Amino acid sequence: MLYKINSMSNQIQGLHHITAIANNAKINHHFYTSVLGLRLVKKTVNFDDPGTYHFYFGNETGDPGTILTFFPWEGVGAGSTGTGMATDIGYAVPEDSLNFWTDRFTQFNIQHGGISESFGEQYLPFRDPDGLNLKLIVPSKPDERKGWETDEIKRDTATKGFHSVVLTLKSINATAAILTDIFGYRLLQQEGDLYRFVTDSVDTAAIVDLLEMPDGAPGLSAAGTNHHIAFRVKDEATQMAFREKIKSKGLNITPKINRDYFYSLYFREPGGVLFEIATDNPGFATDETVDKLGSGLRLPKQYEPARAKIEGVLPKLD
Repeated sequence: MLYKINSMSNQIQGLHHITAIANNAKINHHFYTSVLGLRLVKKTVNFDDPGTYHFYFGNETGDPGTILTFFPWEGVGAGSTGTGMATDIGYAVPEDSLNFWTDRFTQFNIQHGGISESFGEQYLPFRDPDGLNLKLIVPSKPDERKGWETDEIKRDTATKGFHSVVLTLKSINATAAILTDIFGYRLLQQEGDLYRFVTDSVDTAAIVDLLEMPDGAPGLSAAGTNHHIAFRVKDEATQMAFREKIKSKGLNITPKINRDYFYSLYFREPGGVLFEIATDNPGFATDETVDKLGSGLRLPKQYEPARAKIEGVLPKLD
């Protein structure tokens, strides 16, 4: 069957989710919910390793473009960022909120830098307990998304979802070609060795920055590093049209995989970063209501018969 990509809604809609690796489930869960103030949208397990959690953190409903997921492999040890991987995650935050976050990171002894500026936008760099590189960024264009509100973090300071992601590469050329020729991004601006690409198909989570480091060492995938980044499409028909385009470029890409809350395709782009194309459908409110998202352990159906054994192996979070 031939699928066609012909309208703005049938384009890549920016970032869908980003998946990273952690060393300890309890510490990871506490940091992202209690310190950074994200909502635990889904608590499930790794499809290929059911003795390991798969956490999804995001906004109230787990909208695409807000979801940071983790494989907390207990005791996996520290990785290192380098070429061939996503090395920095940017979250959009409200204007005038960076001083609040500076004070909060100081209060919780979270490693962070000072407020700086890049591409005309203020940002605050910090690291999670595993050393994962993140930034809080005040976007130059207003971001109307509503952040998840907690007792300590209100809407005027809460993260809104992804602003951007940085890919570090020995050469940006082949990766840039994927972004522009297949995904419909365009080069917006350059600052030194950092190149900003943006898609006009969506207003938020629309930026991918490519950092060129010809002499950079390859990254080591373990705790504190990103595993892959997922780009968003509205449905499976659009997804399969992109699969044909990617195959036509001579790249290896997986068949469609059911991840329960979205459908996925995976391929490794020429610079070494693992890319995913993920659908909006069916979403996270399929096995839990919105008000109960993340409250229970949800298992892929093939693991449900082993629930008692899996629950006995998974680390306690309380």
